[in-house]
Amino acid sequence: MIKLTSHGVFIDSNYNVANEGNQNECLKNTLAYKIMQAHNQCDDMENLKLKFDALVSPDNNYVSILQTASACGVTKFPVPYVLSNCHNTLCAVGGTINEDDHVFGLDNAKKYGGIFLPTYKAVIHQFMRETMAGGGKMILGSDSHTRYGVLGTLSIGEGGGEVAKQLLSQTYDIKRPDIIGVKLIGTPNKGIGPMDVALTLIGATFQNGFVKNKVLEFFGDGVYNLSVEFRMGIDVMTTESAALSSIWISDKKVEDYLKDHQRQDDYKELKLENTAYYDGLIEIDLSTVECMMAMPYHPSNVISIKEFNQNPEKFLKEIEQKGQQKSSGFKIMDKMHDGKLHIDQALVSGCAGGMFENIVAMADILSDTTIDGDASCLGINPSSQPIFMELSRLGITNKLIEAGATIRPCICGPCFGVSDVPANNQISIRHVTRNYPNREGTKPNNGQMAASFLMDARSIAATIRSGGYITPATDFEVEYSDYLYRYSKNYYAKQVYNNFGTPNSDIEIRKGNNIADWPTIYKLNKHLLLKVSGVYTDPVTTDDLSPSGDAVAFRSNPIKLAEFTMINKDKEYVSRAKAILNEEILRREDGSDKIIQNICEKLDCTKQDITIGSVMVGDQIGDGSSREQATSSQKILGGYANIAKEFATKRYRSNLINWGLLPIISDDQEDIKQDDYLLIKDIDLVIQNAGQSIEIQNLTSGKTISGNIGNMNEKEKQILIEGCLINYNKSMLN
Repeated sequence: MIKLTSHGVFIDSNYNVANEGNQNECLKNTLAYKIMQAHNQCDDMENLKLKFDALVSPDNNYVSILQTASACGVTKFPVPYVLSNCHNTLCAVGGTINEDDHVFGLDNAKKYGGIFLPTYKAVIHQFMRETMAGGGKMILGSDSHTRYGVLGTLSIGEGGGEVAKQLLSQTYDIKRPDIIGVKLIGTPNKGIGPMDVALTLIGATFQNGFVKNKVLEFFGDGVYNLSVEFRMGIDVMTTESAALSSIWISDKKVEDYLKDHQRQDDYKELKLENTAYYDGLIEIDLSTVECMMAMPYHPSNVISIKEFNQNPEKFLKEIEQKGQQKSSGFKIMDKMHDGKLHIDQALVSGCAGGMFENIVAMADILSDTTIDGDASCLGINPSSQPIFMELSRLGITNKLIEAGATIRPCICGPCFGVSDVPANNQISIRHVTRNYPNREGTKPNNGQMAASFLMDARSIAATIRSGGYITPATDFEVEYSDYLYRYSKNYYAKQVYNNFGTPNSDIEIRKGNNIADWPTIYKLNKHLLLKVSGVYTDPVTTDDLSPSGDAVAFRSNPIKLAEFTMINKDKEYVSRAKAILNEEILRREDGSDKIIQNICEKLDCTKQDITIGSVMVGDQIGDGSSREQATSSQKILGGYANIAKEFATKRYRSNLINWGLLPIISDDQEDIKQDDYLLIKDIDLVIQNAGQSIEIQNLTSGKTISGNIGNMNEKEKQILIEGCLINYNKSMLN
């Protein structure tokens, strides 16, 4: 079904493996290399300095980005910048604060020349597919699922700091990523959907890091056998493989899609014209792909539905036991009925699930089905109003409503826990992007725990048709509709505020009382004293660091948001970090502390030469979304470093650097305990020599720990020395 080749491979223009070639020259024939080269602002193709054609941010983080850009002196947006309002739309915590953010976003679009997508019009990535992505482009988004490779756009999801840099006409600096070929052959069987293919890919590549921080390049005859939307459904999920970006060959289907969306000029034929070199190869025979699921609590926890149904009790016990580590009262074994798993809730939503073809297929499967009032419920969020309109025009929404489904607004809601939170001890099946613990909005530390499975919309519909018992869509013989989708050509032209190119500096930006400026971040002193605020052997995700759900409403207020840091994983973390922060405040106020006095005597320095901060230690830190709040909240609580065996993604490491936290890699974590004091001497020298081994003295145990902050460019080094990106840019202005 899927085969991985871990060594370099030459692929000819017919998408077959070639015997030989010149590696350096053939690398230049890949689609990804050509697009990166066209956007590189320097001659060095090994150390890229990229500028993007467009930018996009959702309302759960654009306020902080705009605050950063404003603090750094932005006067106008240099490229189209879309402010999407699809994340915080229903997260009505704290009265007016969410709508205050939207007002703030609209005023910024007016002042600096932005594009404002109002609430309920579309989810962020569907809008970008419909209006912005095109052949040969590059787009940067502050959402991790920024993926438009199917339309020929090499797109990257990053932290807000990288978007702010682009707004300031700075570059995205990165070593040229490896490019992995993905060859598709065959045709999917009836009932197989894009999530099934995506989960097959994720299950084979995430845990082993096969595509981590690399670009996936899709080609092969199998691509031509897929509709554009089917490809998009695979593409958006490549984020969960830890890939940096993706790009696909194009064909007439892509050309027709762009033509239908009144953007025929954005089509560019992308194909291999000569033999290309790839750093690895993934081969997927689409005809062998089965109906898949990702079991809780990660998209890579993949199994076929058929295999799961052979022994569901075994898997459910494992899920329950793991859940009980987070919430002791968690129980789901009562969902087993006569050897089958019965689910409570089903949802199809967002950039992955809410596309036209997925929803039409669900209506076909649910034909002549009625969901009883006490049965498993089904909710559907179309990904845009143009899709919603076409579903209505064709009578699809009526069929689904008659079957008992509820059709929701065009928001991301269920995807990250701001709507449709399951009840305690319930099981939800979802065609969304992630299924981390508490991603669906539950609060395990408060005794609220649920479990979410990822499945394709087709198998979700089949499960509902089977009375809520897990069922692969291939179990039913269904005549699937083949409607010709007609895009509403004038919808966005009339209902989206597009002010790109016409900024108005006279606009006075309205700022709700929850919107707070970034607090003062201090520059590093000569020596860094770190106190360990937490040690974690299981992965720490960005959802752990800055949770979804009601906490998202406070992302415009960095100090309030910091109170939620690690709340669902380690509810004492914030109090420990604050205690360390108070030690630093006491030092700055010329207070005395015995350990500081001892260090000063040992290093022959004064207290003003030392910075005290907290450090998080973990085996793996940073898997998940691009949210910069996962690091900014640590910084606000006094954090100055992470120590990990690995950082899950490039974007998390970038967020650490942009917020002035040292990204230290070390395998010596058994020598570090909570509350240990760690000393790094001559921190400026350590940063200037980034890439070389550093010594970290454990003052508590007396042991010396070896670490490395990895290679950095000069800008990244200076950001760390200055304390954060804002400080760096202010220093450049001065």
